[in-house]
Amino acid sequence: MLERIPAVTFILLVFAQVSAARADEIGEFRELIQKQAGQLQKLQQRLDELEAKQKQQDRQMEEKVADAVEDKQLAALPDSLKWIEKVRISGDLRYRQDHKDQEDAGRPGRWENGVYRHRPRARLMFEAIVNDQWDVGFRIASGSDRSPISTNQSLDEAFSKKELWLDLAFFDWHPASVKNLNIVGGKIKNPFYKAGKNQLIWDGDLNPEGIAAQYNTPLNDTDRLFLNGGGLWVDESSTAADISLWVAQTYLKRTLGNSDNVLAGATYYDYGNIESRADLRSTWGGSNFFGNTTTAGVYRDDFNIVELFGEYGFKCGAMPTTLFASRVQNVAATTSEDTGWLLGTKFNKAKDDDPGSWEAGYDYRETDADAVVGGFNESDFLGAQTNSRGHRFLFKYQLAKNLYLLMTYFHLEDTRTTSDLDFRRLLADLVFKF
Repeated sequence: MLERIPAVTFILLVFAQVSAARADEIGEFRELIQKQAGQLQKLQQRLDELEAKQKQQDRQMEEKVADAVEDKQLAALPDSLKWIEKVRISGDLRYRQDHKDQEDAGRPGRWENGVYRHRPRARLMFEAIVNDQWDVGFRIASGSDRSPISTNQSLDEAFSKKELWLDLAFFDWHPASVKNLNIVGGKIKNPFYKAGKNQLIWDGDLNPEGIAAQYNTPLNDTDRLFLNGGGLWVDESSTAADISLWVAQTYLKRTLGNSDNVLAGATYYDYGNIESRADLRSTWGGSNFFGNTTTAGVYRDDFNIVELFGEYGFKCGAMPTTLFASRVQNVAATTSEDTGWLLGTKFNKAKDDDPGSWEAGYDYRETDADAVVGGFNESDFLGAQTNSRGHRFLFKYQLAKNLYLLMTYFHLEDTRTTSDLDFRRLLADLVFKF
């Protein structure tokens, strides 16, 4: 028994040494793991720093590219693609819900069943810089027919395909030798100023055809003079003299201080060879004189129209406000049905890049039978008919960038008859721009 004790003691000592050795190894291994974990943490931190730095560099590069595109500094483009920097594409899509009611001619005071229509409008514009002094452009647009005053396309006719039309095709010469001079030709945007963008004479969608010039020059620190003129081709005929329109316009704009300004001017419209001619609508659709006086199925009178207009812009509180007016008289008319006038206002301003901004407007107008050429004035106002009067209210709200809602309400009277029939119309437009 006593001899076995040293043996047991020896075995226990061996196990103790082995355990101590293993404990040392485990400690070293744990220390190694902790050291590696620290290194991995430092490596992860370094990777995070590099990733953040890369993102910052990417953002800076994107900003530089955006700036380069905006400044048209596209030196990196190959020569075969350099033309891109000289071309601009833009357009819009409008979706309209159109509801109109009219008083029953057989039962004054009662209303006929209303007409509801859904009418989209699509337009796509291409503009290109030819050189430092010349630009060209063209636009295609939707439309139910060839009307010069509407690009609406009614949704009807059993899902049939819809047509596109050439809406603009023009050149623009702005010579370097004459500052602020523009000469445009072709199928052009209306080059003549309309106070408050009113549509007493011209519908906003009408694009005349011919050649026009626009020029402006400062007279002093507060006054600027504007001169516009043009020769327009209304209709070509192989059997009679062509119908033409010659226009001269001038107006003066004075800055009163801050954002206040006042503008006043006059326009003379001289139609050539329109008297004793068939109606203009017959050149592209069914016959319609749009309220103008006729004799034996032709225009009875010539149209030489004098327009006087004015506009006053000021701040109402912090909101921009505009008052505007226009008066027209056909000095060639042979009766007293020769005058038209309009008064209107706009309050505040909806901006494409300012969601939540808004504006409101109102105008009232009266148009005698032969004050203007029917069919060229506002299509939404009794279908561009003269012999009419009434109110227009509008409200525009910017829903998002380049997206707005426009509500327009008309309360009108057809004055061609003694009963003066009432018309009501509500337009709800959702407009996308790009």
